[in-house]
Amino acid sequence: MVRIALVLLLSLIAPAAALAQSGEKPVSIVLVHGAFVDGSGWKAVFDTLTNEGYEVLVVQNPTISLSGDVAATHQVIAAARHPVILVGHSYGGMVITEAGDNPKVRGLVYIAAFAPDSGESVASLAEQKPPKGETAAPLLPPHDGYLLVDPSKFPGAFAADVDASITRFMAAAQVPWGLEAVQTKITKVAWKAKPSHFMVTTKDSMIPPTFQRAFAKRAGATTMEIDSSHAVMLSHPREVAAFIETASRTK
Repeated sequence: MVRIALVLLLSLIAPAAALAQSGEKPVSIVLVHGAFVDGSGWKAVFDTLTNEGYEVLVVQNPTISLSGDVAATHQVIAAARHPVILVGHSYGGMVITEAGDNPKVRGLVYIAAFAPDSGESVASLAEQKPPKGETAAPLLPPHDGYLLVDPSKFPGAFAADVDASITRFMAAAQVPWGLEAVQTKITKVAWKAKPSHFMVTTKDSMIPPTFQRAFAKRAGATTMEIDSSHAVMLSHPREVAAFIETASRTK
């Protein structure tokens, strides 16, 4: 019995010792992108957090259906070595609200994102008229079941504080957003059970700042405001990384 107990004790101590020796933080960060873009927009945030000792994983959402994006996120969560801080930008907030129900997820971080309640969809949330002085996303009419941002308006609406050569390319390289993803209603609301943090972008022309503040207040989220466009992970990656780090230290 003594020998069995010793073996069990060593099996618990060894992974912790290896983690301490490697310098890796005991939490994994999973980054979930939004509509019209892919996971490459997280690169600067990824680099900063990786250099700080975190395991960082990036979800590549197809953005065809909400269920498909949630499934893709669950696959990445399963691959994480540690408890997960789940981060969603923009439409990625819909995804993490549903996928954050995963027992491996410890906390949620919304970055200029939707933070829906049960029964809400992007479509239902977007029906609200933006407050005076704020604007809605300049979307083109649906085509073959998908949405795009008007390419001529994309740079100013999505990332006005990012280099124009980058935003012109982003406009041309948009990933079509499926109407199924836009219209599907949320059934699980992770922020009701888990700590959440919300970064509000005050110069956002895709999701009005007033809406973001309302999402954050409803979720009881720890909130930070930043003078940024919607693409805050591109224009202020260090601040975004620091905000995620703060969330990772919340018990």
